[in-house]
Amino acid sequence: MDSSIRLVLFGPPGAGKGTQAQLLKDRLGIPHISSGDLFRYHLRQGTELGQRAAEYIKQGRLVPDDVTIGIILDEVLGLPVEKGFILDGFPRTTDQAKALEDALETQSRPIDKVLFINVPEEELLKRLSSRYICRNCQAPQTKVNGGEAARCSKCGGELYQREDDRPEAVKQRIQVYRDETLPVLEFYRKLGLLVDVPGVSSVECVQQRILDALRQD
Repeated sequence: MDSSIRLVLFGPPGAGKGTQAQLLKDRLGIPHISSGDLFRYHLRQGTELGQRAAEYIKQGRLVPDDVTIGIILDEVLGLPVEKGFILDGFPRTTDQAKALEDALETQSRPIDKVLFINVPEEELLKRLSSRYICRNCQAPQTKVNGGEAARCSKCGGELYQREDDRPEAVKQRIQVYRDETLPVLEFYRKLGLLVDVPGVSSVECVQQRILDALRQD
């Protein structure tokens, strides 16, 4: 497949965007740009951006557009023009989507496809409440052993549950998604870029559905 392809991986929290993005990154050889990873980096480093974003993230709320747009576009526009990328977790509002379109237009490299991983709300609640993250490799894991988290199955690192995956934040994240992020679907649907991908199945099956969608003209 074309290593210059520019993709947005879209879907509700818990849909598996990060897992699918990593698989696509390895297969296509293009950068995976995750808004969540970038924010967590700034939180760990205690930067001004991290301090501004911290309270929003902990409450499951969207970080303000000006902060989000700035950090993501800096990352995207810093790539070579001929290089593709996978955006995960951005854009989350129509203002962010429009800012992304405008910025890419200046370099004549628009988004090629927006892949919408569609998962019902009941499944999202179940997934998020049992999700843990590896501190070393950031791979998502499922809570095991009657509630006790094991070591990371990929690298053996320590697992932890993110603040925004705790039950009180999960419900807020899904509500915010309904209110503020769903309109982005219509934005991309009108542009003819949106592809629906059913997200309830094995990781391998969802990945195959994504690859099939990318092969379509």
